[in-house]
Amino acid sequence: MLTALALYLVFRKIDTEQLLSIVKTIQWLWLIPAVLLFVLSKVFTAFRLNQYFRNIGIQISEGLNLKLYLIGMFYNLFLPGGIGGDGYKVYLLNKHFSTSVKKLIQASLLDRLGGLVAILFLLFGLFLMVDIQLEELETPVWNGLMVAGVALTIPGFWLVQKLFFKDFLPSFWTGNAWSLGGQIAQLVCAWFILSSLGITENILAYQLVFLLSSIVSVLPLTIGGVGARELVFIYAHAYAGIEETAAVAFSLIFFLITAGTSLLGAFVKVDLAVEENES
Repeated sequence: MLTALALYLVFRKIDTEQLLSIVKTIQWLWLIPAVLLFVLSKVFTAFRLNQYFRNIGIQISEGLNLKLYLIGMFYNLFLPGGIGGDGYKVYLLNKHFSTSVKKLIQASLLDRLGGLVAILFLLFGLFLMVDIQLEELETPVWNGLMVAGVALTIPGFWLVQKLFFKDFLPSFWTGNAWSLGGQIAQLVCAWFILSSLGITENILAYQLVFLLSSIVSVLPLTIGGVGARELVFIYAHAYAGIEETAAVAFSLIFFLITAGTSLLGAFVKVDLAVEENES
């Protein structure tokens, strides 16, 4: 219901004829590296999650972990906030390994937090580089807060992990490296999508709004984040100096890449019993 409402609000505010005109002029070759970078970003984040699994005694190969991650992405398409895939992985791993549900939930939650921390770290940096047309964001105080955000995000996350996720501290630095690698890969993916639309100006502004929309898309509001991302672009365009119809086209293309990749999970099967016997 909320997804439909969000899409309704989006298409009420944009020129649909202009959107169709933009779609007709897409340079499709740019989308090939965009898809590859998106897949690479998911490979990085899958590696991060497997490190967390190893911290709690679950030993599965990277190949099987990637399959499990892809199946999780498929389930995430259909539930608000993308929680279906996490629940499925917790169920399977609890069924086949002698690991408590609590530790599995902690691993999944930390995986989510790791991605969010990487987004926040990059957001703070982009806010320092992008000219946002809001008086409140053009003050020394705001810039000081952004500098503090860049400096304190990682140490703050370490403290949170030490207090609440002690089992996973051995993977703190490598986990964060995979997180940043995944988010940077998605920013490069975004650049290729923008290039396919012929957008060559204010790239950092589009990427900043893209990261903001990534945060909104994981909230349990809409299915697969569709509609929520587009609303962020709609309401942020006037302040970030981006063109709203092109921004919505960008967001929809990114969703289609996400959905197309995630649908591959419907054709993947995993056999954790084999891994359990080998471990």
